[in-house]
Amino acid sequence: MTKIVAVTSCPTGIAHTFMASESLQRAARELGHPMKVETQGSAGSQNTLTEADIQGADLVIIAADTKVDLSRFAGKPIYETSTSAAINDAHSVLTSALAQAPAAPAPTAGSAPKMEHVNIVAITSCPTGIAHTFMAAEGLQKGAEALGHKIKVETQGSVGAQNTLTEADVAAADLVIIAADTKVDQSRFVGKPIYETSTNAAINDGQGLVKNALAQAASSPVQGGTTDYVAQVQAAKAARSGSRTGPYKHMLTGVSYMIPFVVSGGILIALGFLFGGIFVTTATSGLGWALFQTGANGAFVLFVPILAGFIAYSIADRPGLAPGMVGGLLSTTIIGAGFLGGIAAGFLAGYTVYWLNRWIKLPRNLVGLMPVLILPVLGVLIVGLLMIFVIGPPVHLINVGLTNWLTGLGTSNAVLLGLIMGGMMAVDMGGPVNKAAYAFAVGLLASKIYAPMAAVMAAGMTPPLALGLATQLFKNRFTHDEREAGKSVWVLGLAFITEGAIPYAAEDPFRVIPACIIGSAVTGGFSMLFGCLLRVPHGGIFVLPIPNVVTNLPQYLLAIVIGTLVTTGALFVLKRPVAVEEEATVPAAA
Repeated sequence: MTKIVAVTSCPTGIAHTFMASESLQRAARELGHPMKVETQGSAGSQNTLTEADIQGADLVIIAADTKVDLSRFAGKPIYETSTSAAINDAHSVLTSALAQAPAAPAPTAGSAPKMEHVNIVAITSCPTGIAHTFMAAEGLQKGAEALGHKIKVETQGSVGAQNTLTEADVAAADLVIIAADTKVDQSRFVGKPIYETSTNAAINDGQGLVKNALAQAASSPVQGGTTDYVAQVQAAKAARSGSRTGPYKHMLTGVSYMIPFVVSGGILIALGFLFGGIFVTTATSGLGWALFQTGANGAFVLFVPILAGFIAYSIADRPGLAPGMVGGLLSTTIIGAGFLGGIAAGFLAGYTVYWLNRWIKLPRNLVGLMPVLILPVLGVLIVGLLMIFVIGPPVHLINVGLTNWLTGLGTSNAVLLGLIMGGMMAVDMGGPVNKAAYAFAVGLLASKIYAPMAAVMAAGMTPPLALGLATQLFKNRFTHDEREAGKSVWVLGLAFITEGAIPYAAEDPFRVIPACIIGSAVTGGFSMLFGCLLRVPHGGIFVLPIPNVVTNLPQYLLAIVIGTLVTTGALFVLKRPVAVEEEATVPAAA
């Protein structure tokens, strides 16, 4: 029996996070292993792991599509995977994790490093990432060299990591010192003796600190860690996977920070029309006017700058935030490039600051100027000029052309667009294709184009709703577990959580996915045909009763019902009865 703790997390922090948690716990129970799972969702951590939970654990599983802080689990075998893997086949995840986790060796006299001519690696970090970070690094450097030891210090400052420790540095190290006033990820150092302290201790007495760290390492063998090659490779993989980024991840980071502004702004605008009437846009006072101004000229004005700023933040960390937000604001206020300009500004700002941070080298005593003066000024200057004179004008023309085309769509073209975007929502149910359609529809809200958003949300609700209905109408086509799950999948569909259909799609992809695509495409097409408009990007059926959020509400609900019935019918046609499939496999087994 292995005691397991786990963490699940996904970018939106909703469906995948909790579905992965449930799958892992069910598999652990079936395999006879106790497990506690912490979910890191959009509402914060739930079922949080305590120090006692972690201390008593034999294995840690991280099922996440976002970066998870692993410092709490230093010295524990860690197995990393995705939420989709945990949802689709939790048994295989647990089996692989248990097989890959090395047994902790018993402490021996040779477990501690020899204390002469020790190779030390260190990390320094403080909240502002300027003075204390570099002063602590200098204190450690002088202290270790005075004692005859080799040391390499990585500084994690406000401009990012500098003098970064390589895999070879960590592998060759006998001791790790963390002198930090902020949380530092320690996953790279599994199996190494770690001494933690503050930056002040390193600044005031670097030599004494090094002596204390060496004394602790000599008297206390590494606990729960492993120093074999497999453990080192696993730690290196964990560190490398945490540093990997890409345009898709950066885009989703921006979208995740943007959504609360769009949701709150859209609802307040709708309430403004409710209390202020159709002339609220020209009013100068009153409750309706105040609500409308807060939504339209408050939250909605900010959402493209927020998108651009956090795309840049994902690429270049804190120094990218100001240039990204300025570029996004220019896109919507001066250039008129809208949502597309905001995306361009975010990537431009992020990569500009990223490379500036690596090209510009200053003396150590001037490094503190980088995050507060040099990078913000140069970043804003370069991004602003490029957006106004180079990138902005063509993106503005594209945005105007796209807006005019969407505004002037005839009925047949509108239906075709609804069919395409609706189908995309069901292709991978929360994956890149789904997110591309969703992000496109959300971006159009900035241009006051609301029809695609209505089509996308309706189409995203259809797959879970249809599967819930099908499990009740055609019980012979689903297993007992699938029928039981069908009782709760309704709620996910009503809340516009398309991922609720993933377990069914994973079990029978060649039948379930085409059925869902057909039904979602039909839903999107009917939504566009009926001229339905939606002013908020999320919430499912729970935001529909709010006045003015949806235009043509009865027809919108009808589109969802039609799509759900079409998907349910397609599932009846495509899926074979479970009993028939079981009988078909008997001869093969014989």
